[in-house]
Amino acid sequence: MREDTDGEEEGVLWGRCAEVEGLFMDPPPLPREVLTLRGCPRETLLAQAVTDSAEPVRLLGDGMLSIEPVDPSNGGPSRYWDLEDTAVLAQWPTPGDPGRVDIVVGTGVREDDFGGGKRLPSRPRFDLWFPSIQGDSPSGGCRSIDGLLTPRPQRPTQPVHLIGCEPAAPLLARLCRPLPQEGDPITLWRLDHHGRTMTRYRLDLDTVEARPSVLGGALIDVTITDPGDERPTLAARAVWEIWSDGVPTRPNLWAQFDAEGRSEWLDLTRGGPYGLQGLSGGTYHLDGQHVTDRAGLLLALGEALLGPGAHYGRDLDWVQDHLCGGPSSFPRSPSCGTTPTSPATPSPDTSCTTLAACPTSR
Repeated sequence: MREDTDGEEEGVLWGRCAEVEGLFMDPPPLPREVLTLRGCPRETLLAQAVTDSAEPVRLLGDGMLSIEPVDPSNGGPSRYWDLEDTAVLAQWPTPGDPGRVDIVVGTGVREDDFGGGKRLPSRPRFDLWFPSIQGDSPSGGCRSIDGLLTPRPQRPTQPVHLIGCEPAAPLLARLCRPLPQEGDPITLWRLDHHGRTMTRYRLDLDTVEARPSVLGGALIDVTITDPGDERPTLAARAVWEIWSDGVPTRPNLWAQFDAEGRSEWLDLTRGGPYGLQGLSGGTYHLDGQHVTDRAGLLLALGEALLGPGAHYGRDLDWVQDHLCGGPSSFPRSPSCGTTPTSPATPSPDTSCTTLAACPTSR
């Protein structure tokens, strides 16, 4: 489907296909790089965790780096990077400045191009976020970073093959254009055996080959060379197979999957209970025998209140919204106006769950 970017229309059909090969893919790990964070103030949580504790932190995990202007009104653009699986390799006092330390880390680096240009602000400020230290504000900063602004090789793309396509007029017109050409944004609608839309994924339709289909007849197979990286993971394949027969009607079918598979299951659950009646009062029994992670808690909660294949919130902030009568974009009553906090992950031996009235049921 080519969807209306303004959201006013459902979209235009470009074609139908029997199968999609290569859609499921775990993102490959980023190449490892070594960065030196120069001049980190000792009073920051990052520097204290690395240098001052009895057992210095070595594994920082995933984080984010931003380079922003000291004066946002007159300082140039901002730039952002994701830091993957960051580990501390070494640290020492900054030469000539005992109030700061230099920290050497090994990490995977991915730049977010959303910020626009490649130049740095005229007076940059370097901020680092590591949820393992502190999640909702910067964990620390530095004066500069050695090894960050270097060319990185283009990562190879993995093609997607649309098998047994019945193309509509827009797709036929697209295939008749001469190569090379830029891709069109297409949304792949995955339907179950009853014709219900299970989920949607965006693909960039950069086509290099269209040929008679292996399924025969007047069908064609289309190869998309660079469909983008936002694809369902390998764990989603088995989950989708179950949902292909329709919305599940038996409870706890999700329990067989690991955390990643449960997350995919949660992505397929129906819309929340906004507008539904009959959930006030009464007693609901939650089967907590399989609740060993956060996704499991949310799935068990949705089944207890709404039945298999449904959810009562796809994260714990949504749960509070449901308990308070609607999504956070709606006006809340004064009792629901608290600032959300990050809940702890449920322990593996969770056997039951009690929900009190908002705002404390987090």
